[in-house]
Amino acid sequence: MPQSEILTALLDALGHDVLTTRDHLLERRNADWSGLPGEAPLALLRPRSTAQVSQALALCNRFRQPVVVQGGLTGLAGGACTSAGEIALSLERMAAIQEVDAISGTITVETGVTLEAVQHAASEAGLMFPLDLGARGSCTIGGNLATNAGGNRVIRYGMARDQVLGLEAVLADGSVIGGLHKMVKNNTGYDLRNLMIGSEGTLGIITRAVLRLRPRAGALATAWCGLPDYAAVTRLLGEAQRRLATGVSAFEVMWPSFVDYMLAHVSTLRSPLDTKHPFYVLLESAGGDGQRHQDAFEDFLADMLEAGVIGNASIAQSQGDAGAFWRIRDATAEFPILMPDLIAFDVSFAIADIGRAAQHCDQALRAAWPGSTVLTYGHLGDGNLHLIVQVPGGGETTADAVEALVYGIVREYGGSVSAEHGIGGKKRNVLGHTRSPAELAAMRAIKFALDPHGILNPGKVLPAP
Repeated sequence: MPQSEILTALLDALGHDVLTTRDHLLERRNADWSGLPGEAPLALLRPRSTAQVSQALALCNRFRQPVVVQGGLTGLAGGACTSAGEIALSLERMAAIQEVDAISGTITVETGVTLEAVQHAASEAGLMFPLDLGARGSCTIGGNLATNAGGNRVIRYGMARDQVLGLEAVLADGSVIGGLHKMVKNNTGYDLRNLMIGSEGTLGIITRAVLRLRPRAGALATAWCGLPDYAAVTRLLGEAQRRLATGVSAFEVMWPSFVDYMLAHVSTLRSPLDTKHPFYVLLESAGGDGQRHQDAFEDFLADMLEAGVIGNASIAQSQGDAGAFWRIRDATAEFPILMPDLIAFDVSFAIADIGRAAQHCDQALRAAWPGSTVLTYGHLGDGNLHLIVQVPGGGETTADAVEALVYGIVREYGGSVSAEHGIGGKKRNVLGHTRSPAELAAMRAIKFALDPHGILNPGKVLPAP
């Protein structure tokens, strides 16, 4: 149908307060951080309630109008990029924290709220929301759930889906499903909650959620460690999980390529160690009793030093020290400035394979493109490896070749082409490296059942048949 008809129908139902046409969008961004292009959409919808989301989708479904839901536009897979014929739907006005229930340990929110706002609300209640990402100030809970975000503390608390007890979502036809339940145990048939989480806006739009809160740690013990080889890295992880009473809350592994590059290019960073090592680990353990926990942490590291597992270590004596360690790891936020033409990978392997897989990628990339920059780091405790590649003078053809090489190695090792950033439009053509034909067929069947006209985020996640 003519585009004017759907715009007229939306305007009649929702008004100028909710609907903004392309001519009035001015400089609004149309793409996320993936580097994929985005065009100004036909219009932008900014509903103020689930009821308005439902009205909008019911009309768009009737007119077969494609819709792309947008959160904070901090994604790295192109899932929120729009084209000229699509309508963008932003939940930025649905950003209320509706309830903090300290007894149940939950927080109920509209999903346009930022991750940082949820963290602050939890902290004010004497609790914590454990999901944490570098984009915390901009990313939204809706985007976090739609992509099943990971972050720094998956090793202890799990992915985004592990933080959700209940949610509300609107399907393509405007139907509202789900419930704002606060129960951990809720075995009542098909889990529609987890079907929505990780679907990247292709099955429905998540509008509200009940999130789990956790007890706030009384103390954080943090160390920056230098290790001799990958075997030592995995041994440190295993020993820390076994011997530290409260376990490991973060285990970030960095290869020298990453650490040396960051220290050389970000003037505010300082090396925690005066020695060089083949591997570096940022180890964090959350505990209750401050001094007792710190003493146990230091005793453990002393044993690891004596056993030769660690070559050297710097232990944070203050929050400032710990913050300085984390700033090296979080300096990835500087990549858009330092390496605007980078090719980034978010992949995962079995923990036992990461050392060999990372070395395989590094050697193959440098052999194929001498003079290229290859940086390696990751959340080792959950098998997530990040690889940053920059080829001087490389263009789109080079990027395609780099991706083919890396994703080919991922397939060889039986890994995943996406650990925590989603598939979006960027990885849909390599989804078959990780998923079987039968699994892809099942995904398509689910998509058709919930969105038979294909209006939700078309061209994302699923590869072309």
